Amino acid sequence: MNTIETIMKRRSIRSFTDQPISDEDIRTILKAGMAGPTCVNARDWAFIVITDKELLEKTADANGRPAQCLKQAAMGILVCGDMERAFSRAKDYSVVDTSIACENMILAAHELGIGSVWLGTWPQMDRVERQKELFQLPETIVPHSLIAFGYPSDPSELESGKPDRPEFEEDRVHYNHW
Repeated sequence: MNTIETIMKRRSIRSFTDQPISDEDIRTILKAGMAGPTCVNARDWAFIVITDKELLEKTADANGRPAQCLKQAAMGILVCGDMERAFSRAKDYSVVDTSIACENMILAAHELGIGSVWLGTWPQMDRVERQKELFQLPETIVPHSLIAFGYPSDPSELESGKPDRPEFEEDRVHYNHW
């Protein structure tokens, strides 16, 4: 599959089989996340890979009702900003940097035949604090996003594209002025 096709066909998957994800595929997904650009090449992200079923359940509960699909996922990745590595004059760029890493991992997973869904954490500070507590994170590590990964219960979902969304919305685009 080419990059544009992967982007256009990728969709959020919330129902998974119990098939585990290989260590090689996990590493490929993480490498894709780390391949994204970061502000001044700060590489100001950190990743917690969660494969333990009990911990997946606790992580899902800490992130609230929308994250319950994590309980049946093969793995989750909690993507965090590392404030010690963030650009010193604008640490909030870490939010952008971690977002890019998330998108790269989601696209890589799709290419590997693995479904995923982004489950927001930051800026809902109650979720951030619950994840910090659950994983006993240092003060300088800020949970940003949680992503569930697994093989889809319905593999055709990987090929069907985004439902009920136009590919292009002309009214959302402005050239040279508003």
